[in-house]
Amino acid sequence: MLNRRHFLMSLLTVAAAEAISPAISFAEATAKGQKRRIPWSNWSGSQSCLPEFRTAPATVAELQEIITSATGVVRPVGSGHSFSALVPTDDVLISLGRLSGLISHDAEKLQATLYGGTRLGAIGQPLEDIGQAMINMPDIDQQSLAGCLATATHGTGAGIGCMPTTVKGLELVTANGDILQCSDDENPEIFQAAKVSMGALGVVTKATIQNEAPYRLKRETVWREFDEIMEVAESMADNNRNFEFYYIPFTGMGWTDVHNYTNEPIASTDRLDTNDGANDLKLARDLLSWSPALRELILSTYMKTIDDEVVIESSWKNYASDRNVRFNEMEYHLPRENGLKALKEIRDVLENNFPEVFFPFECRYVKSDDIWMSPFYQRETFSIAVHRFFEEDYQDFFKAIEPILKKYHGRPHWGKLNTLTAQDFSKLYPKWNEFKAIRKELDPNGKFLNPYLKSLFT
Repeated sequence: MLNRRHFLMSLLTVAAAEAISPAISFAEATAKGQKRRIPWSNWSGSQSCLPEFRTAPATVAELQEIITSATGVVRPVGSGHSFSALVPTDDVLISLGRLSGLISHDAEKLQATLYGGTRLGAIGQPLEDIGQAMINMPDIDQQSLAGCLATATHGTGAGIGCMPTTVKGLELVTANGDILQCSDDENPEIFQAAKVSMGALGVVTKATIQNEAPYRLKRETVWREFDEIMEVAESMADNNRNFEFYYIPFTGMGWTDVHNYTNEPIASTDRLDTNDGANDLKLARDLLSWSPALRELILSTYMKTIDDEVVIESSWKNYASDRNVRFNEMEYHLPRENGLKALKEIRDVLENNFPEVFFPFECRYVKSDDIWMSPFYQRETFSIAVHRFFEEDYQDFFKAIEPILKKYHGRPHWGKLNTLTAQDFSKLYPKWNEFKAIRKELDPNGKFLNPYLKSLFT
């Protein structure tokens, strides 16, 4: 693997006349003579705010008191991995970080109850210790459980739903401090609304999730040309437990990634570091911006030398990977039959107009569900995620891509960037008005509505 990277560096050095490194600048402001405020920003820096009050309650009782005594807008926050404006408020920001960990479990039903602030990366081992494992996970495990439910976070698998589909019950603290237990049997309509709610109904403090017995996955990563990926994607989605693929702009290449159950012993081939890979793609973009054709020739030549990877590991260790190179992201969920057509159009627009883009597209499959505000409501789904390096302006690129995603009836991920309005969403979600009615009933004064959510639900 090291020799291949040296090979790529040599090719880039020979081909490039000069490299231009983007400058990094940081700005900081303080308010003199006023009570000190602690700024908040999300993972990529695309969202920020300066709340009057930031707190992290250690108990549900503390949380109730904070909510009932607050006079302004209250917003819960997890790990800050949402790119849309769900969190920012100048009033009260509540972290669930101290409401974390396994609470109880049912060994017979293979269910576990966890606090909403529990990070996904902290769930796998405790569940394994009690003989359970999550049915699926996304490819980043830094998010909080409550945040994943709020935004319908998903992994991949044509036969597997998004994370909220595994929820059997949840606890919700409402605007007046009441605690509601919600399930199919208790407050069932609120349950349907609260499983994916963007934090607009209240704060989810606990969730009971359906799991399965611990299992091992065999992950196989294969580099392929784009045209070959287009030919095999649908059949691979149908014939593997988990399947996704990536396409790298200006290379003609990408890779497929599958996970399947296995009893084989834990093992791994050499693995390509995805963070190194992102930095290499950025360098190639910087050095060869004057010739997209040469850039594609060099990168595709390099990628054809990369070996396939096989990793056999406990499920929760195989799903996620570290993402240390930051980005901003837009992701839409399209009817499955429209996915590949949309992807081809997006590729054409990007490669004809945006030579500065280097982050891969990520494409996943997700099973339909019946959750009111789930983007996967009543349709099998193909998800397309596009990214832009966090230090670079994403707006023109996303503005050019979004009309294609909308044309093919896409619903945006609630935690990803988009420009849709309340009128747009009301046409995409059959249960939109039912959700709004429950939201108004639980929070008539809009205590949980920041400016973005207020624009959607009032």
